[in-house]
Amino acid sequence: MKKPEDRSGYLFSKGYSNYVFMLLFLLYMFDYIDRMVITSMFSFIEKDWNITHTQSGMLVSAVYWAIVLLTFPISILVDRWSRTKTIGIMAIMWSLATAVCALTGNYVQLFITRMLIGMGEAGYAPGGSAMISGLYPIDKRSKMMGIWNAAIPVGTAIGHVLGGVIAVHLGWKHAFGIVAIPGLIIAILFLFVKDYKTVDLSFIDKSRQKIKMEKKDMVKEFITRPSVLFTYFGMAAVVFVTTALITWLSTYFSDIRGIPMDKAGGMASAVMVLAVMGAPLGGYLTDTWRKKRAEARLLFPAISTLCTAVVLFIALRLSGTAQYIVLLLMGILITCFIAGAASVTQDVIHPGLRATSYAIAVVVQNLLGSSMAPMVLGKIYDLSDIKTALSILPYILVVGATLFYMGSRYYIRDMEKVAKINLEAAA
Repeated sequence: MKKPEDRSGYLFSKGYSNYVFMLLFLLYMFDYIDRMVITSMFSFIEKDWNITHTQSGMLVSAVYWAIVLLTFPISILVDRWSRTKTIGIMAIMWSLATAVCALTGNYVQLFITRMLIGMGEAGYAPGGSAMISGLYPIDKRSKMMGIWNAAIPVGTAIGHVLGGVIAVHLGWKHAFGIVAIPGLIIAILFLFVKDYKTVDLSFIDKSRQKIKMEKKDMVKEFITRPSVLFTYFGMAAVVFVTTALITWLSTYFSDIRGIPMDKAGGMASAVMVLAVMGAPLGGYLTDTWRKKRAEARLLFPAISTLCTAVVLFIALRLSGTAQYIVLLLMGILITCFIAGAASVTQDVIHPGLRATSYAIAVVVQNLLGSSMAPMVLGKIYDLSDIKTALSILPYILVVGATLFYMGSRYYIRDMEKVAKINLEAAA
């Protein structure tokens, strides 16, 4: 089996690369704290403002709708202007928008401020992915992507816990102001981080001539890479499920098992905390397997996602302690896909279009996954019950696993088409 070409060496020193990575991790963590702190406060907001479960779900969907609208244009800024400045400005914006949520007086105002959070967060995942792809060698990419994406369950878990606890003891509006401050501080620090030089959008044609890419060449870069197209939609399927669980699992524990919401939020958070293990573990196993089988970056997500579907299917048919134990196992498995899948969005695309590539992934997964899941499950919940709503999730995971497997069949061929360009540190 032919292995893809590896590039050794770091863009900056290893120590400085790790410092930048730490800031990226913390920003991603606060991205999700600010985004998901509202989920364990649904019952308080519904009681205060007399809104439906569907409307509660829309407060999460609002963030993702804004991300869908803006992630693509912002990713162009990331690729063509500056990764560090764009990321810093975005993080300042989403932190301030989170603080403003504490000042809202009705549902419409809160919905609008939640959209402002999404506007700030719109380009962070593409920008962060491009930075990490530039900072580290390709043979370490899945591992570092896995560790970075572990910030998602960490932030989600912290948001769940803080939202419920602060709502019980101080009132739900206070939670927004409290979680906004640390992210704002880190965002300001990131404005002073070193960047890499913007990559020239060119390629070498068959006659060995350097050709500047036109718009049609950029479009061709994506539509001729089946591996990344399947990856985009596979990610969307898994993200639908993760967002559904992040949004409604605490409500499931409260409604079905009669657990108080502050404790239910903690239980749901524990499931998300264990997902911290899944992303780095998936990255390590993917990079290790890749040494023997090049397409491991899509085969491993296919296998881990299928296993997650089986485990979640079993969990939803159990009850009590046994159910919770199986859900904790599911929490580990469900994020194993992300390291390999995220790396593929960077591997098979021109280095000057990496943020754009991940932006497409974000658009697809948020349009079909994150923005739809809270509403779809909220609607099913309104029409029946939360248990029925969650029962559709294992089948969606099977679809995701199938898409990853289909993408793996094209990965090696797509890698051979990629322009080989070494990045340079900016002054």
